[in-house]
Amino acid sequence: MSSEKKNRQRTIAVNALARVEGEGALHLVMDGSNVKEAKLRIYEPPRFYEAFLRGRDFREVPDITARICGICPIAYQTASCYALEKAMDVFDDVQQLPGVQVMRDLMYCGEWIESHVLHMFMLHLPDFLGYESAISMAKDHGDTVKQALRLKKLGNQLVAVFGGRAVHPVGMCVGGFHRAPQQKNVLALVDETKACCDLMCELALFLAENIDYPDMQRDYEFVSLCPENEYPMNLGRICSNKGLDVDQADFGNQIQESQVEHSTALHSVIKRRGAYMVGPLARLNLNSDKLHPRAAELLPKVCKALGKSLPWQNNFLSLPARALETVHALALAADLLAAYQRPTPSHVNITPRAGHGAHGTEAPRGLCWHEYRTEEDGTISMAHIMPPTAQNQLTIEADLREMAAQLVDMDDQAAALRCEHLIRNYDPCISCSVHFLKFDRQFITQ
Repeated sequence: MSSEKKNRQRTIAVNALARVEGEGALHLVMDGSNVKEAKLRIYEPPRFYEAFLRGRDFREVPDITARICGICPIAYQTASCYALEKAMDVFDDVQQLPGVQVMRDLMYCGEWIESHVLHMFMLHLPDFLGYESAISMAKDHGDTVKQALRLKKLGNQLVAVFGGRAVHPVGMCVGGFHRAPQQKNVLALVDETKACCDLMCELALFLAENIDYPDMQRDYEFVSLCPENEYPMNLGRICSNKGLDVDQADFGNQIQESQVEHSTALHSVIKRRGAYMVGPLARLNLNSDKLHPRAAELLPKVCKALGKSLPWQNNFLSLPARALETVHALALAADLLAAYQRPTPSHVNITPRAGHGAHGTEAPRGLCWHEYRTEEDGTISMAHIMPPTAQNQLTIEADLREMAAQLVDMDDQAAALRCEHLIRNYDPCISCSVHFLKFDRQFITQ
């Protein structure tokens, strides 16, 4: 490294991040290879979901929270349903209803498939292959783009058949489902799901064998659900690779949220420890032994192609992690669809009560945790939601600091692109992250 570059001061800024959901910016100030500032600036206006849930009937919450995100509405619906079923003291009753958990798992599989595929092939693969967008990439990789669209279509169909529609579905409710689909409509998706699973296995190997992933090793604290007998999606305790192991209800007590000036989303840390990561890399590293056999069979082939065995501590490897999870979701969905029996009834009756419940599920981007308190008539008195992108913010900024040494010899344009590339590893959903903001009265009056 020349002394000129070693001592060069510069600012790398991207005022509007591309190929992410929502409005955010990057601001990196460097003095040689030393980072003076590393900020993921989230400037999208806050959306105040917790505030306007207060005073609503608990039955309204799943349909309202589904509007937080058009890509991952199921994460918000299911997490709110489980949390409120605990508050209403019917969680165990719902779990004992034959078929209801199967329907929730199938909807979640659909969400993972459509969201992961959208991110991998439309938003992030252009970075790795050197294209500006999926449209320009399609000129040389048209078959891959068409295959991805086929997979995404199937994911949307899975959500729609159980939720009534693909975007902001309305089929799920606190206590189960308003109505279960006819068996013939479910079985009609089996053959296409199996075919898409075969296709995704091929694409997962393509992503492992044909991409040169940048190297950046970090000692992350990975956090995810860790069920005993299945890959994490809807149920399980919340654990990490560094000793966190708590019941769903206690997770909020382990996390400290704080507001910073450069973001309309809250920063999260594990108390007395610091930043942590949620998402596909965390889930895979903590739960690889619970993958569906189709994905488990593929895992060593992917590791061999990458030259990396688990645990993966390079977040650029989130792309193959998502690919393996998509295989898992497709294979699991094929099994559940083939064995589907229409549940009757599809929900339990609920008598409103005063209560408290908390639960998190695994959105495509990571743990989405909800907490509610209700009054005796079932109205919401307190709502608290921690979206995955908000939880990952501080870790993204730490990644930017860590990567600084790789940027010294790059020109500003190339360095900015690499920083965007790193941020897109997380598939951030900024719109999800900004629904809560605490105002300082002194700040408002100035």
